[in-house]
Amino acid sequence: MSSLLTTSSDFFGLDIGTTAVRLVQLSNTGGQKTLMKYAYVPVSGKLAISDSKADQDKLGQIIRQLVGQANITTKSVAVGIPSNRVFTTVADVDRLPAGELAKAIHFQADSLIPTPLVESKIDWALLGDSPADTTKEEILLTSVPNKFVEDRLDMLESIGLNVIAFEPDNLALARALATSDNSAQLILDVGDHSSDLVIVFMNKPHLTRSIPTGAEAIVRAASQNLNVDSKQAQEFVFKFGLSKEKLEGQVFQAISGTVDLLVTEIEKSIKFFQTRYKGSKIGRIVVTGGASVIPEFPLYIANKFSVEVEIGNAWRNVTYSRDRQNELAALSNQFSVAVGLAEREP
Repeated sequence: MSSLLTTSSDFFGLDIGTTAVRLVQLSNTGGQKTLMKYAYVPVSGKLAISDSKADQDKLGQIIRQLVGQANITTKSVAVGIPSNRVFTTVADVDRLPAGELAKAIHFQADSLIPTPLVESKIDWALLGDSPADTTKEEILLTSVPNKFVEDRLDMLESIGLNVIAFEPDNLALARALATSDNSAQLILDVGDHSSDLVIVFMNKPHLTRSIPTGAEAIVRAASQNLNVDSKQAQEFVFKFGLSKEKLEGQVFQAISGTVDLLVTEIEKSIKFFQTRYKGSKIGRIVVTGGASVIPEFPLYIANKFSVEVEIGNAWRNVTYSRDRQNELAALSNQFSVAVGLAEREP
């Protein structure tokens, strides 16, 4: 088939988040990815994280309706796995021929992952030479409980979809937001309930974490410390944020302690990365997610780490008509995972 023909439209990316379900379909014409369709629908957090059959069925119908409304014609889909359901680690392995390496990794994984191997699906990617031992190579190893994957697969197949891939959200995030150079970049997706962190180095994810601090915790801190209800607290957080000048810095004082919990975890991750990869420095931090628009949040992170911080653009690798620029920019901080899934090589 000619590379000038549209090829990536055989599948779409599906992000089943804790506050919304989002989908993106791209075309690939001559190697250029173009936005074909996108859609989203809000969902309750309880529904999104529930494992009950009734809630899974309800979620499936919401996805089915969204696919129909978006006029997605393909049944093939790449699906994100929430980072808090995935265990990820970097491990050193012996240098072996490809066939033997896969067996050795499977054997070694049993001592590395937190769940029994027979109850887990594992995947791995070769990162390159180990920085700790010249006789070994390093891999990025991921595992997810069988039950979660099988339940999600059953739910999606029940509405007529064909799952071609499951991928951890944070790896999709890295694909959408990281620049294609060899520098070390930290990507931070501050969601409602938690934050995903990825450090990309030499164009590959080398560290991923899910941190249990998100926008909900920041709003809760504002509510408690300012003695206002959650709706008023949310308005204060997203209007005044971390400004020390607005409202005499009262909102800053109310939420900075909770934000610093997140900062401490970022700091731990950077130290771990720089201890393993000696001489490496984080060159930039990219923030995205709902809480990335809290006023002065990016500046606060930049000042803490003395590193350039930018707001992530989910559509950075995607072309679209100019008249959609404002519409898509307003949604950019919510679509990184869905776009990253859609950007997978088919």
